[in-house]
Order: sequence, then structure tokens, then C-alpha cells
Amino acid sequence: MVGQIITTIIFGAVIGVLARLVVPGRQAMGWVITVALGVAGALIGYWVWGGLLGQGDTRGVDWIRWIISVAAAAVLILVYTSMTRKSRT
Repeated sequence: MVGQIITTIIFGAVIGVLARLVVPGRQAMGWVITVALGVAGALIGYWVWGGLLGQGDTRGVDWIRWIISVAAAAVLILVYTSMTRKSRT
């Protein structure tokens, strides 16, 4: 159980960093938010790949699941930055 949580946090951090590289511009967020949005993106990617598309576990690296996870995290980063952006008045 603890190992799964640690693994999820590590993969979430990787996915969060990759998503921040994909999103253009500068994002004003710290590493905790990056990891949290990466974990959320990873969970969404696993759910979409395994649940909605019915692909489940495969041997090796699931590149499509990683791409879906990074895309989901990128969308979450865009939503986060648009919600926390200071208005220019």
C-alpha cells in the first residue's frame, strides 16, 4: 500500500513536469501543485485508458496511457493557471 502511494507520487511528479514542459508560457506554481496535478493527470490517464477504453494492463510501457496522462495533466495545469491568474486591470 505504501509502495503504491510512493510510486504514484513519483509518476505524478514525472507526469506533472512533462505536462509543464508541454504547456506554453510560464506557470506560477510550485512543485507541490505540479506533483498534485501530475498525480491527478496520471489517475485520469489510467482511468481513461483502462476504464473507458478498456485496455487494462499490458506488458511493457503503456505509451498511450502516458500520453493521455500528460495531456490530462496539461489541461489541469491550464485550468489551474487560468483560475489563479491575477486580472490585469
